[in-house]
Amino acid sequence: MAEHSDIVGGSTAKRVIACPGSVQLVRQMPAKPSSKYADEGTLLHNAIADILRGVSSVQELIGTSYAGITLDEDLFERKLGPALAALDDIDPDKEMEYDVEVRVGFGDRLPGVFGSTDVVGRIGDRAVILDWKFGSGVSVDVEENAQLMFYAAASMRTPEARWAFVGADEVEMIIVQPPHAPKRWVCDIGRIVDFERELLAAVKVALGPNPPLAAGDHCRWCAAKPICPVMTGAAQRALRTAIAGLDLDSIGQSLKDAELLEQWIADLRALAQQVIEEGAAVPGYKLVPKRAIRKWVDDDAALAALKSVGLDDRDLLETSLISPAKAEKLLKKFKQALPDGLTVAASSGTTLAPDSDPRPAALQIGKQLTAALGKLS
Repeated sequence: MAEHSDIVGGSTAKRVIACPGSVQLVRQMPAKPSSKYADEGTLLHNAIADILRGVSSVQELIGTSYAGITLDEDLFERKLGPALAALDDIDPDKEMEYDVEVRVGFGDRLPGVFGSTDVVGRIGDRAVILDWKFGSGVSVDVEENAQLMFYAAASMRTPEARWAFVGADEVEMIIVQPPHAPKRWVCDIGRIVDFERELLAAVKVALGPNPPLAAGDHCRWCAAKPICPVMTGAAQRALRTAIAGLDLDSIGQSLKDAELLEQWIADLRALAQQVIEEGAAVPGYKLVPKRAIRKWVDDDAALAALKSVGLDDRDLLETSLISPAKAEKLLKKFKQALPDGLTVAASSGTTLAPDSDPRPAALQIGKQLTAALGKLS
């Protein structure tokens, strides 16, 4: 799975070049917890790397897990299988020499800056940089892709990867993102050299005094949006701007600004929730339980009780026992009430709310207990 430094890496190169000031802001942010989507991506990256190295076969990997995510037949058919098939289309004659998960960097030119390529290879006179994208969200463009150019430039400076570029006339960048067809872009070596110059200049500015900030589409994945002065200023300006009287051009620009603001608001709420979950206080806000949804206390006992009042398996079973709400609806046909003691109301988690919300604050017992035990050790 790709890794990078806290200065700049493949996934952040575009942002750092466009907004050098973001480096220092991001360093102030707490580390974001992993998500099931990120864990699934790590599982798939690890699996395909093992397959390409010859360490494991597909059959051996089916059923393996990472962070609670299992590589089952369905996940293989949706993600891993199409990725392997795409590689066969890219290199049908098996001519490509390659290495996988190579840590690359810039040596003394950019100390502390590194990344990890998914695949670095060579076909004839052409070097190859290939990146797996296993997310199902935004489709990633390959042309002028800063992440892949970062890996190409770093590979040219790394002894373990430089072999793929020696004597090469051009570089092919490839993104494999199932279920999309592979995206390919070829550029000459000179474009990568120019990109490296841009990156070097941006990092120098980022690590210097008062690096500039700039808003743009690079803000989408920036962790520092909630504390960014440019973004907070945009939010304040938006609150003061009256919609009436705006011309069509201004409305169009306002819609673009709104997209950035929506991302900023979502990240700000997520940051506040994370801070409170970790045991800190955000003045004026608390976490409250989400709406409780009834669940069966015991599926077998509930099934037996519901059958005893006239319902049968065709009514009660889907892929599993139907929900209490559906059972209650069915029982109305028989003028029966749901038997007592079969359900319990359980919240699915917590959500951020102002202190004025009438719901009581949720207890963060797990986090607080962990913190307390940590102080004792």
